[in-house]
Amino acid sequence: MRLWLTAFFFVTFAQCVANGASINNTHIVRADKNGGTVVCNQYIGQGAETREAIKNLDEKLSKKLDQLIKLLQPSPTPATTCKEIYNKKLSKGNKAYLLDVGSRKIPVYCHMTKHMLDACGGGGWTLVTKIDGSKKTFHYNSNLWSNKVDFNLPAGKTGLDAHETKLPTYWNTPFNKICLGMKIGQQFKSVVIIHQARSLYSLIADGKYRATSLGRNTWKKLIGSRASLETNCNKEGFNAIGTESKASKARIGFIGNNENDCSSCDSRIGFGTGGYHDDSNTCGNEAIAADNGDQHIKAMGYILVQ
Repeated sequence: MRLWLTAFFFVTFAQCVANGASINNTHIVRADKNGGTVVCNQYIGQGAETREAIKNLDEKLSKKLDQLIKLLQPSPTPATTCKEIYNKKLSKGNKAYLLDVGSRKIPVYCHMTKHMLDACGGGGWTLVTKIDGSKKTFHYNSNLWSNKVDFNLPAGKTGLDAHETKLPTYWNTPFNKICLGMKIGQQFKSVVIIHQARSLYSLIADGKYRATSLGRNTWKKLIGSRASLETNCNKEGFNAIGTESKASKARIGFIGNNENDCSSCDSRIGFGTGGYHDDSNTCGNEAIAADNGDQHIKAMGYILVQ
């Protein structure tokens, strides 16, 4: 109510001044239609005090009108992906932005530049998951791969750090390509999978194998010079798994074997992994008697889509 009264006063006052008012020593006055005068500010004060009061009230009105305009204006609808923000030239760097994800509006980390994700390039990448290979949170057999339940939502806005998360973008966000990143110590490597889908959930949750075609050398780039894989099987993609239940497997990745089949794979590079020989390694490189020797490398993994 006070806001409207203030606004009414200043509109009336402004009309008075606009109609030819002039300032004398004590009042702001204008001529009326009968040849007399009308005092615009008879209730404010006198002389210098009058002008100071007018100035102060004008400043207050400006602030209140700005507040009123903000209240009356509808809030803009948040973007649904980081790429949308990038394309609209609203990007302010690599940070969390409010996204409309399904029926929820949540802050989601958006990677807008090539920094740390050189192979992926910029253009607005939407974070999906962060996986700590030394923890079993995202083991191949974890329900997090098959359900629509988020995990550690606050970590979804903190960037490419060591805090695990799974965001609703896992089952809500469509894409044309996937950025996979691994951090091992201070080394950060990335690769891109060109693949269109309704969501990452649609590619993984049902457990069906879906092939990719990056090639073993590209997968090894995620690890760097220490990468090691057995030379046979060479199965890659989503839900890459052999016939033996205890063999190496990956929700997204590459598996290899020393035998000329995929039944008992002993090596892998990927995300959401498990099996021979270290079942606790859920993201990174696991290999026995492979092309670069034995390796047990646990990485921090990042999955983003665009």
